[in-house]
Amino acid sequence: MAYLREQIGQMIMVGLEREELTQEEKNLLQIYPFGGFILFSHNLKEPKQILSLCRALWETSGEIPPLIAIDQEGGRVHLLPPPFTHFPPVAALGRAGNADLAYRTGAAMARELSAVGINLNFAPVLDVNSNPSNPIIGDRSLGADPNEVTRLGWEMVCGLRDGGVIPCVKHFPGHGDTAKDSHLELPVVKKTLEELRSTELPPFVHACRNQVETLMTAHVLYPALDASHPATLSAWIVGELLRGKLGYDGVVFSDDLEMKAIGENYSVEDAVGLGVLAGIDVLLFGHEIEKAVAAFDFLCREAERSPEVRERVEESYRRIRSLKKRNLTDFDGTPREKLENLTGPHGKIVAEIQGSQ
Repeated sequence: MAYLREQIGQMIMVGLEREELTQEEKNLLQIYPFGGFILFSHNLKEPKQILSLCRALWETSGEIPPLIAIDQEGGRVHLLPPPFTHFPPVAALGRAGNADLAYRTGAAMARELSAVGINLNFAPVLDVNSNPSNPIIGDRSLGADPNEVTRLGWEMVCGLRDGGVIPCVKHFPGHGDTAKDSHLELPVVKKTLEELRSTELPPFVHACRNQVETLMTAHVLYPALDASHPATLSAWIVGELLRGKLGYDGVVFSDDLEMKAIGENYSVEDAVGLGVLAGIDVLLFGHEIEKAVAAFDFLCREAERSPEVRERVEESYRRIRSLKKRNLTDFDGTPREKLENLTGPHGKIVAEIQGSQ
């Protein structure tokens, strides 16, 4: 049972309350060996504090190092405080159309993140901005042309990767044509399979075939693919399409399972059960750690009871351990006294993006 708990712990990523681990969180992590953490603006005060928090997370995690993640896209999805660079929205990169600039932007983001110990970025967005009325994607997308999103998005992936940060492309199979925000309700995209293949899917197909390390699913219902379940919980979309037809064997993250698209339509147990059987490897709970605890306990019971669930847990554990073995050999944070030289020096890239549109 101890080994099973370790495996299941690796499948859960959680958020934290403050700028440092609370005593309650330290105590909880002794019982629940969560394998990943996601940081938000309330966890991030200044470089030395962020480095200290990431080091504490690393040291708390025992033999298997933790994934320490952030949503750092640029534009309105920017969480790091000054002196970190506030990059423009990637739509500006799309208008510039410069592949080298996209690569250097990804590498610059990675340099700043890795300086403080953050090793996974939930970026770039590979959604094609195919609906001008989309309330949640918009300028988070590189543009409306699938070929350009593919070309420039992959350069950002390579820049992040070469800069020492694991990229996570999102939101499969495409959030760009939604008319609703999945943080607030469940969007529905009514495109046909052929329409999805021509517009939404190409950037993800390219990323998968080029073995991108990780990928995040969309909390969106696509009736042409699965009339009953949103992508995150769909055995057809994650299992048949992503794992089967595209042959993807990287680590698949759910988007935050607390978002209303999921949280208001499924219990924690139902969402976790469907997601894991569909092929999700890491279940994300960004704010309510008690839900992560409930998910952990539920998966432990189900894995003991169901050979199918146990097999899925073992598959996910293999993928996660492989990812960590390749990318997390040691704590990569910069010595505190050198942080001033590594954060926030990328104003020239920002100026180049703004000047080349």
